[in-house]
Amino acid sequence: MAIRFDPNSAAAADSGIFGLPFSLADSSVAYLPVPWEATTSYGGGTAQGPAAILTASRQVDLFDAEVFRPYEVGLHLLPESSAVRRRGRAARKLALRIIARGGEIGRYLALRRALVEVNTASAWLNDFVETETGRLLTAGKIVGLIGGDHSTPFGALRAVAKRHPRFGILQIDAHADLRRAYEGFTWSHASIMFNVLERIPAVQRLVQVGIRDFCEEEWDYAAAQGRRSRIFPDAELQQHRHAGRPWARMVKEIVTALPRKVWISFDIDGLDSRLCPHTGTPVPGGLDFAEANHLIAAVARSGREIIGFDLNEVSPDPTGRSEWDANVGARLLYKLTAWTLVSQGLRQPRRI
Repeated sequence: MAIRFDPNSAAAADSGIFGLPFSLADSSVAYLPVPWEATTSYGGGTAQGPAAILTASRQVDLFDAEVFRPYEVGLHLLPESSAVRRRGRAARKLALRIIARGGEIGRYLALRRALVEVNTASAWLNDFVETETGRLLTAGKIVGLIGGDHSTPFGALRAVAKRHPRFGILQIDAHADLRRAYEGFTWSHASIMFNVLERIPAVQRLVQVGIRDFCEEEWDYAAAQGRRSRIFPDAELQQHRHAGRPWARMVKEIVTALPRKVWISFDIDGLDSRLCPHTGTPVPGGLDFAEANHLIAAVARSGREIIGFDLNEVSPDPTGRSEWDANVGARLLYKLTAWTLVSQGLRQPRRI
C-alpha cells in the first residue's frame, strides 16, 4: 500500500527524519543513530548529533535539484538506544579523568582501571553497532550511520566486510585518525582508521580527503601502507586551487584512486569550519559544501557503488541559540543518501 503524504508541506514536529512518515519496513535506507563520544579529547557534544540532525532535517526540502525525489524509496531513522546512551555517559565520565592527564596514567591504579573500563565499553559499542548493522543489511537496507564521534562506525564496517570481501573507504575529514590507541584508548575517535586498516582486511584501500591535522607518526604509518592508503591533504588541494586547477579535475583523480565498491566516512570537520563551528575539533581550511557534494556525486556518477556511509562529529551549539551545525549536517545527510541511491541504481540523477 502506497504511503500518502504531501512532500511540499511543512513537516510536523514529531515526524520522522526529514519529516517523512516511513516505517523501517517501508524504507530502503535505514539510519542508525549512535549517540556516543566516550573518547572525544577536545570539544564535546557529538553525542547530541543524531537528535540535533533529526530536528534540523524537518526543515530540509525533499525535492532535490540533482536527484529529484530521493525520499521516495523510503528513509527511516531508528530510535536511539538507551543502552548506548547510558554506557556512553559512564565511559565518558571515566575517560575525562584520563584525558585530563593527556593519557599519562602512570602507576595510578584507579586510572588504569578506568582505562580498561573505557576500552571495554567501546568494544561493547563496536559489537552493538556490528549487530545492528548486520541486522539491517540482512533485511536488505542501505545503512547510514549517524554519530556520535568518529569511533562509532567501526562495528558497521566490520558488518559490511562480512558481505563485501573487498571494498574501499572514502574518508572526508580534517584528521587522519591513524593514531595508535590515542591517549591509551584502543577505540579512540582518533584511531578509527588505524583500527580499520589493522583489523578489517576487506578494506582494500583508504582514500583520505581534506586532511589537515595529523602527527608525523600518522603520516609515516600511511606511507608504510603503500597502495592501500592514499592521502589528499588539504594543503595540496589548496595549492592546486591557487594554481587555477579546476576542482573537477582534482575530484577525478580522487575518484580514480577508489575501488569499485566504496563506503563513505564523513567527519563533518572535513568541511570548512564556518560550516561546523561547534564540532569537537575544528580546523581551519577544508571543503566547501558544494565541493563535498561534487565529490560524492562524482563517486556515484563514475559507476562505483556506494555501499553505505557514516556521518559523524556534528555537535549542536551548546547554548541552543543556533541550529547551524545540525542544519548543515542534515543537508549533508540528504546528499549522502541521494548519491548512494544513484550509485545503486535506485534513483536517476539529472543529466549534466
